[in-house]
Amino acid sequence: MSAYIIAEVTVTNEDQMKRYREWSTRAMQEFGAEVVVRGGRVEPLEGDWNPQRVVVLRFKDLATAQAYYRSETYTHARQLREGAGSIRMFAVEGV
Repeated sequence: MSAYIIAEVTVTNEDQMKRYREWSTRAMQEFGAEVVVRGGRVEPLEGDWNPQRVVVLRFKDLATAQAYYRSETYTHARQLREGAGSIRMFAVEGV
């Protein structure tokens, strides 16, 4: 069953976040992630949630999504991201 990583990102340091994106892209390639959403305009429809930036990645299964998140490459990306903004992220199984 496919799995998705969904993240809400707030950027405070664009230059530093650019380095994070370079390394997170490497990790996505290593684990066969399909980018479903990466940025783009957000149009709130209900409730008070109004994220600045949304990312949705599709993986072949939850184990692969977890392996991506825990990988050496993505761990390095997270370290580069420290202080460049905030992120809320979760993995979910789907179709």
